[in-house]
Amino acid sequence: MSATKIIHSIPSDPLTGAISVPVYQTSTFIQEAPGVNKGFDYARSNNPTRQVLEDTVASLEEGHAGFAFSTGLAAIDAVLKLLSSGDEIVAVNDIYGGAYRLFTHIYEKLGITVNYVDTTHVENVTEAISSKTKFIWIESPTNPTLKVSDIAAISKLANQHRILLVVDNTFASPIAQKPISLGADIVIHSGTKYIGGHSDLVAGLVVTASEKLSEQLKFIQNASGAVLGPWDCFLTIRGIETLDLRYRKQCENAYKVALFLQEQEEVSEVHYPGLKSHKNHEIAKEQQNGLFGGIVSFTLKDDTQEAAVQFVTNTRYFKLAESLGGVKSLLCHPAQMTHASIPREIRLNAGIKDSLIRLSCGIEDANDLITDLKKVLAKHRSQEILELT
Repeated sequence: MSATKIIHSIPSDPLTGAISVPVYQTSTFIQEAPGVNKGFDYARSNNPTRQVLEDTVASLEEGHAGFAFSTGLAAIDAVLKLLSSGDEIVAVNDIYGGAYRLFTHIYEKLGITVNYVDTTHVENVTEAISSKTKFIWIESPTNPTLKVSDIAAISKLANQHRILLVVDNTFASPIAQKPISLGADIVIHSGTKYIGGHSDLVAGLVVTASEKLSEQLKFIQNASGAVLGPWDCFLTIRGIETLDLRYRKQCENAYKVALFLQEQEEVSEVHYPGLKSHKNHEIAKEQQNGLFGGIVSFTLKDDTQEAAVQFVTNTRYFKLAESLGGVKSLLCHPAQMTHASIPREIRLNAGIKDSLIRLSCGIEDANDLITDLKKVLAKHRSQEILELT
């Protein structure tokens, strides 16, 4: 979808002509008679502002219907409620820490088993599937090591086994990648990230590919009630208006930062799908329409948490904070922040090393971001020299 189509897919208000979507800050709606209304009865079930957001996101992802939740984890939770006790999930091993926590501490005790595999190899997924598998759950690119899985190939496998494919598309955004067009059944976004884009809200979004799944998710959304409020819906809609511009600039910045980092002697590994050295660069190039995202992660040669902490607490423009995808650049230390809930051994097996640092590039000037990193690396180098002497 072009920037023009995105902007003009968001409707003006038919009642007043307001060019911005109104915030319908109401809990209930007057009915003409019991059950006779104008399409809205109670704000948990539906809200006009939320309806615009949900329709817009469905259009962005080329899906059947969209659903807005109070957080990204609430969105994940709603999708998991499609399962029953005894069901199994095959999930990417390099998974968001919050999803891992939800799977492990909430749903596993309810009888749902999760098998974690490296989904960049389709054969790993094949081997993990059993008669009880109901979901294949992937992130592509993953958080935080930017692994890329072949969505179309995994979708073909899922169809063969009559399994639903769930894709967390947060890092790629609908600008780069549309998993439903590649065969996915359900797409999830942390709307907090690129779609909202300004670090001023938390939101979760789900898009379904079929009428049946849409009906099921609508029931779960209404029954569980973790809906996104109208003001945050408005902010998310406003974010979508500039999504194309922001995301492309962030991709441009991230690529330049990745090129810089891979030349630095203090850095041992750089993870970015746009680099030719990336394991699945060619898949990412085709699957993500040549846009590789605004996230770069890397490990230091001094592979210790102490070295990582020293790095992340000394930058100027990269602010140390949870989250990503906003207009201001952020960085974090996943081992102690976003993925702290994952046991160290499991984390290391997924490639999340002790010194791994995740950068979320904003829309600043790329040269300023590189200068910021260059100064911290120089300080890191000087410290190493002092320790040797």
